[in-house]
Amino acid sequence: MEILLRGNGEFLMSETALKDIPYWVFDLDNTLYPVTTNLFGQIDKRMCDFIAGYLDVGHEEAYRVQKSFFREYGTTLRGLMECHDMDPGPYLDYVHAVDLDAVETDSRMDQALHQLPGRKFVFTNAPLDYARRVLEKIGISGHFDDIFDIVAADYIPKPEPVVYQRMQARFGIDPERAVMVEDIVRNLGPARAMGMTTVWVKTDRPWAHTDAEIHKPDHHTDNLSKWLAGVAGI
Repeated sequence: MEILLRGNGEFLMSETALKDIPYWVFDLDNTLYPVTTNLFGQIDKRMCDFIAGYLDVGHEEAYRVQKSFFREYGTTLRGLMECHDMDPGPYLDYVHAVDLDAVETDSRMDQALHQLPGRKFVFTNAPLDYARRVLEKIGISGHFDDIFDIVAADYIPKPEPVVYQRMQARFGIDPERAVMVEDIVRNLGPARAMGMTTVWVKTDRPWAHTDAEIHKPDHHTDNLSKWLAGVAGI
């Protein structure tokens, strides 16, 4: 097995050695499908619409609230719950009732996941039904053992470390023998602190790059399907 060193002297497996890793943890949005699909564009608009109605404010103010809560609390949902005692159910249902026509079947990812023998999980700040719909549309739902969604997290979003610990305990994951894949680099920080090998799916979204120099992912790619195919050796 080929071994590399992290910058701090810790051991790091090479990409080719990752094939035999027993645990894989994947983010969902902008990770398992390309950012160019732009589902978040729909979600972003629906969040703004919901906030405008819920707080009875104009869309400009709703957008300001939305983004300030995202920066401060990790998700807009968490901010609304903390500051306005909002019931999360109607919000999650409305925000994620998006059109998935832009999500394409990814046969290369399907083949790569099939060739990777480890157990696979989705770890997302989105709700379960939405995650299932997206995985079905991509054509990869059969590869995942389980999904840890925002409800399972008690509405506490990544990158709060306690959520990673709950996810790890629920699925029985050995962090030292696990890989986490994510598009928002700061969400990889707690995973790396637990001992996971981290993979950053780089996009052109500036907010996904915040603290990249601090967290220093072990691997990075701008094309997860291609990267996984390389790891799987296909």
